[in-house]
Amino acid sequence: MEKRYSEYSYGELRSEVALLKEKALKAEQLGMVNEYAVYERKITMAKAYMLDPEDFDPQTEYEIEGDPAHTFYIEYLNGVFAWGYRKGITGERAGKKEEALPISMIGKRIKE
Repeated sequence: MEKRYSEYSYGELRSEVALLKEKALKAEQLGMVNEYAVYERKITMAKAYMLDPEDFDPQTEYEIEGDPAHTFYIEYLNGVFAWGYRKGITGERAGKKEEALPISMIGKRIKE
């Protein structure tokens, strides 16, 4: 039975990310778009477990990796997930639903 990322050591997570990057590269080269996307999501999750949730502050706005058109306002953290909502360029909330992002997708803190 496979271990969960939460059970991996930091070294095991680094090895897993390297392996997944190789697989993603191979899938991309073979034109397997869906498989590539799955590996990218797995890499994002593994990287989230390599970070410390304590480094992210609730009630704070951050950049989102890969989404320059939005920022992310963290309402609270639950494990390696930041719960909150996206904000558009104008500063208004984008969408009505609360969402969760792995903390590996959270970028730099927006200065207030």
